[in-house]
Amino acid sequence: MSDFEFSDKITITKKNSGQSIDLDQSKVHIRENQKGIMAVSYVAPIFEIMDIEDFFSDVIGSEKLSVDIGGSGEFTVAFRGLVDGKGKNFPQNIDHTIILMQVSKNLDYRQNMQVTGFSKFKLRDEISDEN
Repeated sequence: MSDFEFSDKITITKKNSGQSIDLDQSKVHIRENQKGIMAVSYVAPIFEIMDIEDFFSDVIGSEKLSVDIGGSGEFTVAFRGLVDGKGKNFPQNIDHTIILMQVSKNLDYRQNMQVTGFSKFKLRDEISDEN
């Protein structure tokens, strides 16, 4: 058995300045689509969300960031933006933001092409015909 232990933090580091921020994994939900866009949803008290917004305030689109999930090793992403995820389902002192980043899956651009037809959207007529 290994002596290595994973951490409970996700660390995002700006490659240019070396400045980093730690996110608590228990407050994070990560999704990635087939085009390599990764959405990191962070639900936390407002003051923590403000720290995230301050961290990304001077980051420009496509700037390279380094991400380390739980000490498993760094990988490079391109910053795509922040999305305000406020919703009526959260209590007043809880906020929600989404950090969008793009991960390059392969260096060969031919393998990074979008796969068509992966939407699961169905028309009402199609749903009623299945039942």
